[in-house]
Amino acid sequence: MKILAIESSCDETAAAVVEDGTIVLSNIINTQIDLHRLYGGVVPEIASRQHIENIGGVVDMALRESKTTLDDLDAVAVTYGPGLIGALLVGVSYAKGLSFSLGKPLIPVHHIRAHICANYIETPELEPPFVCLVASGGHSNIVYVKSRTEYEVIASTNDDAAGEAFDKVSRVLGLGYPGGPAIQKAAEKGDKNAIRFPRVNMGEGGLDFSFSGVKTAVLNYIHNCDQRGEEIRTNDIAASFQQAVIDVLSDHLIEAAKNCRADKIALAGGVASNLPLRDLIREKSEKSGFKLFYPKPLLCTDNAAMVGCAAYYEYLNGNTADMTLNAYANLKI
Repeated sequence: MKILAIESSCDETAAAVVEDGTIVLSNIINTQIDLHRLYGGVVPEIASRQHIENIGGVVDMALRESKTTLDDLDAVAVTYGPGLIGALLVGVSYAKGLSFSLGKPLIPVHHIRAHICANYIETPELEPPFVCLVASGGHSNIVYVKSRTEYEVIASTNDDAAGEAFDKVSRVLGLGYPGGPAIQKAAEKGDKNAIRFPRVNMGEGGLDFSFSGVKTAVLNYIHNCDQRGEEIRTNDIAASFQQAVIDVLSDHLIEAAKNCRADKIALAGGVASNLPLRDLIREKSEKSGFKLFYPKPLLCTDNAAMVGCAAYYEYLNGNTADMTLNAYANLKI
């Protein structure tokens, strides 16, 4: 079964052709990073306009690279939430028009579910149940994956997502956008134990996240250094901040897996490509007896291959949409 998948939830216009869920025939991503770097983050209106300009060419490229014609397709899939509403609407509208004109089924895909499904592309033999950490610019969740179409949210963020905190701290440190790679690069030259930034836990047994506090602690530390005329040790701050975030992410993931009595854990989302995070979770998972899975970095960022993978399993489960499909900025898993 060949599915044309479309992703436009944030600032990447992406299209892919995926066969039988895990065979990626093409995976085209048009990123807007250089445009949004000027503003230190994603500007929703700019993102939407760029999607409108790019989506036709990206879809054509995905079809050409996969040596697939429109007639060869069995279905069209699209991310319909969560994300930036204007950006989502571009993808949803294009997918609906294509589905209607071709007379092919339309498959709605949840963005976070798609991130989780990227693990099946990387490791097709991975079978639920397992516990997955989904960490990105807009999301920080721990999800119990019961089956390929059944999910239970165990933990989520009460304020800033991990990736959002990385972006904001990177901007204050003058390291640029996107923040995750910039912080990681600076941290390589710093001392992760130089500054003790807070690790927020949501009470006894609480697994939800809160990264607003550590972000504020970094800002206050920088301001205090500035007021006292002390050197702002950018690399040490980056390393210490990064360690505070990955300590919390890894601790909560391992605790969630123990609570669910799972034997497998997985990572997903842009922050999941952070190397110190992967190394720390690998170390903790080995100590606790969990088998760890994660996709390669290209599949951690927003892409359409993961959408095509999720769509395949949704289709097998009977989940299709009609022309009333809408986009949703906030959408429960």
